[in-house]
Amino acid sequence: MNLAGTPMMGDRFGKTGFRILAYTSATLAIAGIALPLLPTTPFVLLAAFFASKGSPEFAQWLDDHPKFGPAISQWRARRAVPARAKVLACSMMALSWGMLVMLGASGTVLAISGVCLCATACYLVTRPSY
Repeated sequence: MNLAGTPMMGDRFGKTGFRILAYTSATLAIAGIALPLLPTTPFVLLAAFFASKGSPEFAQWLDDHPKFGPAISQWRARRAVPARAKVLACSMMALSWGMLVMLGASGTVLAISGVCLCATACYLVTRPSY
């Protein structure tokens, strides 16, 4: 808002950007319900974050949703992740790194990706489960 109380152009476009990111993340989360290799929980959490910045109505819908709401509220309250999501995420990271090895990626790529994936897995595994 500027001094006159009207929205500035950057605010409007920022809100639109957050809405686009929220809807995109929610779409990926919905696809993750049906597709076994696409994790749902991270995209739900991203959608909730982006919606809180760009669309309060959509954020409320996500909070009240019977499938997505519990994951969001557990993350906000305890930073907890479902055990099933942890297993799936760690499995997919291991599979991805294994594919890099089998495809003959360079040692540098294997080292950098391995460190990043291991750090992500460690963070994920140390979160409480529900």
